[in-house]
Amino acid sequence: MGKQAATNVQAGAEGTGTIRAVDALPHSPTLELVDSPKRERILEGMLRAVGDEGYDATSVRTVLDRTGLYRQAFYDEFADKDACYLAALEAGIAQFEAIAIRAAASQETWRGQLRAGLAALLDALDAEPDYGRGLLVGVHAAGQEALETRAKAMKRAAEFIDLARDEADQSESPPQIAPEGIVAGIHAIVHSRLSTGADEGFRQLLPEFMYFAVLPYFGAEAASEEMRAARL
Repeated sequence: MGKQAATNVQAGAEGTGTIRAVDALPHSPTLELVDSPKRERILEGMLRAVGDEGYDATSVRTVLDRTGLYRQAFYDEFADKDACYLAALEAGIAQFEAIAIRAAASQETWRGQLRAGLAALLDALDAEPDYGRGLLVGVHAAGQEALETRAKAMKRAAEFIDLARDEADQSESPPQIAPEGIVAGIHAIVHSRLSTGADEGFRQLLPEFMYFAVLPYFGAEAASEEMRAARL
């Protein structure tokens, strides 16, 4: 990742080695920091290449040209382009989850955790739009296993969203599909902007995202309060 996003990821680690998931994101996988600088360069190069040129246009040679490594260095780590992208996708998702988890950890309420975590993710997209495209847009052409990896990440996000039930008025509980719809809606908007070449403005989406997420659980007044808070 680039310097700013990499700094955000590093801030989520306790020292070095492993970033452990916290309760803010249920069932989040442990992030094993890449020990091999060569492997890290390849993973980063793959996501950047896919984000910049698209999955189909990206080849092993494309990644090697970006990283300055030899072909054997690539095949020492990965069987082929597909295996490399899948590993890069898993690592990239884990890094983005770590950014959100770290930001949310300082907050005590669900609304505070969501606001902090979303803000950190949107900041990361503003800092690294090509990296975000490699994760969110390139996945569609990468095959079923990559799509299943993304689906698992979205499920974890929906599980966190639904923790709002613990704080909400149970007399007006939203339908069970609500968290899935919230995550899918946020993903669709971010995906659309990335796929059409947007390189900035993601953080500006935070107030509307907060309104959209809070409304089903806490009502219009609370959602409006969160929208105002996010604008600050």
